[in-house]
Amino acid sequence: MRTIFAVKSLKNTIGILILSFLSLLLLTVESEATQKKWSSWSEIVDQMDISLNKAYDAYFKKDVEDAKNWVNDAYFTYYEKEGVERAVLSYISGKRASTVEYQFSIAKKLMTEGAPNREVRDCLDGLSKMLREDANQLDGKEESPWGTFLASFVIILREGFEAILVIAAIAAYLIRSGNGRQTRVVYISGAAALVASALAAAAIQYVFQVSGANQEILEGAAMLLAVVVLFFVSNWMISKAEAEAWKGYIEGKVHAAVETGNSFALGAAAFLAVFREGAETILFYQALIAETVTQSGMVWYGFAAGCAALVVIFILVRYGSLVIPIRAFFLGTSLLMYAMSIAFAGGGIKELQEADVIGVTPVGFVEAIDILGIYPTVETLAPQAALLILAVLSVLWHRKKARKQARLTGTEAAGGQNTNTF
Repeated sequence: MRTIFAVKSLKNTIGILILSFLSLLLLTVESEATQKKWSSWSEIVDQMDISLNKAYDAYFKKDVEDAKNWVNDAYFTYYEKEGVERAVLSYISGKRASTVEYQFSIAKKLMTEGAPNREVRDCLDGLSKMLREDANQLDGKEESPWGTFLASFVIILREGFEAILVIAAIAAYLIRSGNGRQTRVVYISGAAALVASALAAAAIQYVFQVSGANQEILEGAAMLLAVVVLFFVSNWMISKAEAEAWKGYIEGKVHAAVETGNSFALGAAAFLAVFREGAETILFYQALIAETVTQSGMVWYGFAAGCAALVVIFILVRYGSLVIPIRAFFLGTSLLMYAMSIAFAGGGIKELQEADVIGVTPVGFVEAIDILGIYPTVETLAPQAALLILAVLSVLWHRKKARKQARLTGTEAAGGQNTNTF
């Protein structure tokens, strides 16, 4: 039976990746046919410099809102829409992209607070300098086949890693709980999320022309919703980690729970894990293909290699779990979900900061770690700290509850033995 479920799980995972390939292919046909608007990254930065200088001129004239609008113009119209952010992420580092993004936010924060003109000018000059450095570095990179391959490989691996971990962990949980049939809920949810991602990317790019700020709000809201679902699922899983709790759950509740409410929760977790990255991944590849002149084939090779790597990750998590003891498996899976919910919280708040929905209070001694969702601001770190405390309290509470239940079970067993003796 396990072998049958294993084969089905692998086939479904590969099916999801094939679907992602087709979605990407359909949405990038126009990008391949589109000629490059700019001959170099420096040209884009030239336009950003114009917007940043206009921002300072407006601030000098005491028009704070217009000044912030010009900063947003530099960020949304050029840094994001023209693919500078994606290029920095792919060819330089996620940490660098986060540093530059927060410099935009800090500039607007200074303007809102009415900082001295000199301080605002220095901030904008520092931002312009970082943008110029990145453009020079990007322009200095020759279009090598392996560079294009690596950029494509990194995009799909980075964006798909968290989603594939969530899907693999939930699928493994269902198999271990004797509910292998319910894995279809996870795979259907993942496939639906890919279709939804493709539609969202098309809507953002071609139909609704969603503004940069609104796009950030949508992404941030999706990530924060994922935080709630993942935290709920992880808390539910860890409550079954102790042997006695698991035994009782298996005997009377698992089938009803999985087939009803918790089935929806698991499916929602899989959907949100895929959807939160899907549309962004497609847009990343659109920009990469548009910027690749002679090595577009290597984009697809890199994409295929990245998908193969994700399959390997899925196999390691999904099938490696079969040899892990039940208690260790559930603890590990729930802790993984807790960690992802904390990372998503940081990423979601960061998206809302970029859209000016949430303020920015820098924390100088913290370094940005993009893959972990750690960013150097009070607004991102505070909810992450709160979630971490809640996770620790939840684990301790479930352990205490399990020990109490074990004592009660032991007492009942002893009472039964005494009765039999008399």
